[in-house]
Amino acid sequence: MSVVENGAAVSPGSWRPLRLATLVGLRWLAIAGQTIGVLFVQFGLGFPLPLAECLGLVALSVLLNLWLVFRFGAGYRPSAMVATAQLGLDLCLLSGLLALTGGLENPFSLLLLAPVSVSATTLPQRSTLILAGLAVVSASVLAVFHLELPWRPDDRIVFDRVYVIGIWVSLICGVTFIAAYTNRVAHEGRQLADALGATELALSRHEQLSALDGLAAAAAHELGTPLSTIALAAREMRDEAPPGPMRDDIELIMSQAARCREILGKLRSLRETPGDPFAAVPVSALLAEVINPLGGMGKTITIRTDPMAGPEPVVKRNAGLLYGLGNLIENAAQFAMTSVEIDTSWDKAALTVTITDDGPGFPPELATRLGEPYLTTRARAPGSPEPGGLGLGIFIAKTLLERTGARLRFENEGLEGHARVRIIWPRQAIEVA
Repeated sequence: MSVVENGAAVSPGSWRPLRLATLVGLRWLAIAGQTIGVLFVQFGLGFPLPLAECLGLVALSVLLNLWLVFRFGAGYRPSAMVATAQLGLDLCLLSGLLALTGGLENPFSLLLLAPVSVSATTLPQRSTLILAGLAVVSASVLAVFHLELPWRPDDRIVFDRVYVIGIWVSLICGVTFIAAYTNRVAHEGRQLADALGATELALSRHEQLSALDGLAAAAAHELGTPLSTIALAAREMRDEAPPGPMRDDIELIMSQAARCREILGKLRSLRETPGDPFAAVPVSALLAEVINPLGGMGKTITIRTDPMAGPEPVVKRNAGLLYGLGNLIENAAQFAMTSVEIDTSWDKAALTVTITDDGPGFPPELATRLGEPYLTTRARAPGSPEPGGLGLGIFIAKTLLERTGARLRFENEGLEGHARVRIIWPRQAIEVA
C-alpha cells in the first residue's frame, strides 16, 4: 500500500501517521488506570498482591514516556516501525502486570486488544500482524503462567479450566477480528481519503491551467494596444530618420514589435473558446474541445449525435466536467485498437454520453470494482510495456463527473470486448436553463 503525500507516493516504511503526543497520551491514560487499579485492589478492597512489582512495571511506562518526550518532543512523528515497537513494549508491560495479578482470570485481560486496535486503525498491515502475533503469544503464556488472582486472604477463588480456555479463545477471536476486519476497513478508508486527495490535486491543477490559459489571453489583449502604438511611432520615426545607424535601430525595434505581435497571437490561440471558463456550450462543442488535445494519439475519435432528438442541450462548462470526460476519453484512446466512438443522446429527462472503444474491453474479474481507487487495468493495453500503476484515472473521472450529477456505468459491448462507459445526467442538473 502507498499513500499520497504532497502529491507524491509514500511507501509504508516512511509513512508516519501518528504523532508521538498521541502515543504518549494513551500511555499516560493507561498508567493512570493501572496505578489506580493496583492501589484500589491493595488498599481499597484489601486484596494482597505483589505491589512493588506491579508499581515497578508501571514506573517503566512512566520512564519510557518521560524519555520519549524529552528526547524527541511531543510533535515528533515516529516511523511506523518505531510506533509498532512502542505499542509492542506497552503490550509486554501490560502482560507482565496481568501475569502478577491473575493472568487471563483478571477481567482487565481484555486490554490486550488495545495496542492491536490502535495499530489496526493507524499503522500498516505488517505492524498490525506483528502486534496481533505478540498478543496471541502473550495470551497463550498468560493462560498457563501467572500468579493467583488477588482475592480475600481467607478465601481462595478457583476458576474452572474450561472457563479460562474460553477467555483465551475469545481473546484470540478478538485479536483476529481486529487484525483482519478492522485493519481492512481502516485501510480502505485511508485509500479512499488518499484517492480523494489526489482527485482534488488533479482538479486544482486543471483549474490552474484553465485560469492561466485565460490570463494569457487577457494579457495578450491588454498588451496589443501599447504594442501597436510602439509600432506606429517607430514607423513614423523611420520615415523621418536619415539612412544610418539610427534608422537601423528603428528597423530593429519594428522587427521586434512584429515578433511580439506573433507571440501575442499564439497566446490568444491557447484558448479556443475564449471567455469565462464556466461559460455555457453545446454538448457537442464541449466534447470537441475535450478530444482536441488527443489528436496526436493516432486513434480515430468520432462524435455522433442524434439529429432527430431535438435542440442540442447547452451544458455548464467547468473544470471538473472537462477533466472527467477527458480522462475517460483518453483512457479509451489508450486501450483502443484504432477508433473511439462517442455517442450523445438526450430526451426531456436525461442527457447521455456513451464512450466506446474497439480495444480488449474491461477485464471480467474487475468489472464490478471499476471506479474504485487504486485499481488498474493498464497491463491489458495492447503492446503496453507498463506493468500497472496507481489506477486513479477512472476513480478521479468518476468522482468529478458524479459531482456534476452524473451516473456512470462500465460494461463491455460484447463478448469480444470493446469497453463502453455510459454517462447519464439528469438534464436539470447539467443543462443551462
